[in-house]
Amino acid sequence: MRYSLFLLCLLFFVGGTVAQAQSVEGDPAEQLELLRNRRLGTRQDKTIFSPLDLPSPNRIRTAAGLPGPDYWQQQADYHMDVVLDTDNEQVHGVAKVTYTNNSPDTLEFLWLSLEQNLFRENSLGTLTTPPGSRFNNRQQFRGGCDVKYVKIGDAEIPLQVYDTLGRINLPTPLPGHGAKLDFEIAWSFNIPEYGIDRLGIRRVKAGTIFQIAQWFPQVCKYDDVHGWNTLPYLGQGEFYTDFGSYDVKITVPRGHVVCATGELVNPQEVLTKQQLAQLAFAKTSPRTVVIRAEEELGKLESWPAGEGTLTWRFKADQVRSFAWTSSDATIWDAASITWEDGSSVLIQSVYPREARFAWRESTQMLRQSVLHYSDKWFRYPYPTATNVNGNVGGMEYPMIIFCGGDRDRRGLHGVTSHEIGHNWFPMVVNTDERRYPWMDEGFNTFINEYDRFEDYEAQVLGAEPPAPLERVSLRGFSRANANPEMQPIMLTADQIRPDLLGQLAYYKPAMGLRFLREVLAGPERFDPAFKQYIREWAFKSPQPADFFRCMENGMGMDLAWFWRGWFVENLKLDQAVIGVEQGGKGGDALIRIANLGEMVMPVYLRIVTDDGQQVDRELPVQIWNYTNLWTTSIPVGDKKIIKVTIDEERILPDMPRANNIWQLETNGD
Repeated sequence: MRYSLFLLCLLFFVGGTVAQAQSVEGDPAEQLELLRNRRLGTRQDKTIFSPLDLPSPNRIRTAAGLPGPDYWQQQADYHMDVVLDTDNEQVHGVAKVTYTNNSPDTLEFLWLSLEQNLFRENSLGTLTTPPGSRFNNRQQFRGGCDVKYVKIGDAEIPLQVYDTLGRINLPTPLPGHGAKLDFEIAWSFNIPEYGIDRLGIRRVKAGTIFQIAQWFPQVCKYDDVHGWNTLPYLGQGEFYTDFGSYDVKITVPRGHVVCATGELVNPQEVLTKQQLAQLAFAKTSPRTVVIRAEEELGKLESWPAGEGTLTWRFKADQVRSFAWTSSDATIWDAASITWEDGSSVLIQSVYPREARFAWRESTQMLRQSVLHYSDKWFRYPYPTATNVNGNVGGMEYPMIIFCGGDRDRRGLHGVTSHEIGHNWFPMVVNTDERRYPWMDEGFNTFINEYDRFEDYEAQVLGAEPPAPLERVSLRGFSRANANPEMQPIMLTADQIRPDLLGQLAYYKPAMGLRFLREVLAGPERFDPAFKQYIREWAFKSPQPADFFRCMENGMGMDLAWFWRGWFVENLKLDQAVIGVEQGGKGGDALIRIANLGEMVMPVYLRIVTDDGQQVDRELPVQIWNYTNLWTTSIPVGDKKIIKVTIDEERILPDMPRANNIWQLETNGD
């Protein structure tokens, strides 16, 4: 589908294209007359202030943007036995899955996500991803998910495969309201060296680092909004799944360290007495403790006596996926966080000697970020958090993150803070990453803004406290907003141009939220609402309408104009000073301002009088409710205004700025 047609359909769904004020050119007198006589658009029933056309609230998703009394979601629990074949660089697995149908619907079939099929030569992702791009199969690796069988009981069930999806037709329909289905699936796949920034293999001097993610046949999410969520996996869009419990046994060569989503439940079977003692120490220590040192790499005597493989077992609850790493080449260190109630989090890092310069600080960086996000927004709910150095530049999964880079300390902090931040969005607040990447990357980038490298150095290393965070500014988006070809934020991940992904999924929504927090509402109004959104939707799956409603209810603000102008559409802001009348009754001066673009924002005026005095005046966004021309009076007595500037501090995405300034004309004497 072409972009222009899709955009029209999208805007119709979320509120209609707002044909507010277009830029007015020509004679100033004609300009003024047009502004006087024109309302906010040719469609009198729709303005930028009109309510968004959101789905009707109900007992599942309420008008307050909260989960209702009838909210439901499915659950998928996995018991897996996995073998890592390092010689052939393959994974072989068998999973026993218990699927709980909590919906009110009877299901006649299940859809599975088979994401390794992305690496097939004729996959949709291979055929639609630009060559050389981040999500292109750079090494021309050819693989796929080789499903051996699917069984329900003793009966083998056919699996119909369609690209990265598989369908199981159930021999007996699965009723709703809590009925369960048990089935078994066996599969294998070849591990790509570069797995489009999701998984991969890094080869270092001491051995090999395997990072394994999006690797097993997983039941697709079935929800109250879309039914089965079966958008294909093309690479740029990430994933949207149900929560579940995982019990995973991973068999690897002796000499490997395995870290994964969840807690290691059999350390006594895979570690030496010395390593067990160091691990126990790390679980109580805020300082970093080395569990496997650099000098131990390659020495089999550092592992339990015996020959052959070792099986590591991990358990995790309330997680939306499971990822892991295995390596014979990684140093392993850890520390802990102990909460006031006595529970704790094991913070750990695994990395090769090539990365030790920066990565010896990884565990403390990770620890400080977990503490920061927990204190500011919502306490980290899991028992472990692991940072893994490897071939993946940056990717996140429950309790485990993959980060690249070896020597850049600031860069390591940035990617670590970002990837662990994803454990709040979307690992706890479970958003649909394929349809709404801004609710994943944008929200995470927003909270990352307040977790700076300078704060880490001050709090952990004793450096001087940094200067306060600079005031948020949206001016960097002015040219993009003014470009009629620019895409809006509210697009599915795979329909965003790859060169715009960073701006539309990450930075524009993040800066919009900062602007809402720091300028439009204030932290004291924003923070309780945002915390409520996280708290109420923790381990549930919100939609955009739920976020909009929850924030508006929590802040007591009507923000349709803001959501539409910044998130739903790509609109231009152009505020202008039209003129100033002085010497009025009572010493008031009249300042006329105009909104020449489609976006609306408050107006920030700075007035300078002939005696050098400066006056700042803020006009609320509601002045544009029914007009594009506004006059405000400023008491100046017998003084004269010599200059008026809109947005002197340049925090708005206003363009052009030449019309933001009015100056008193002089005769040159």
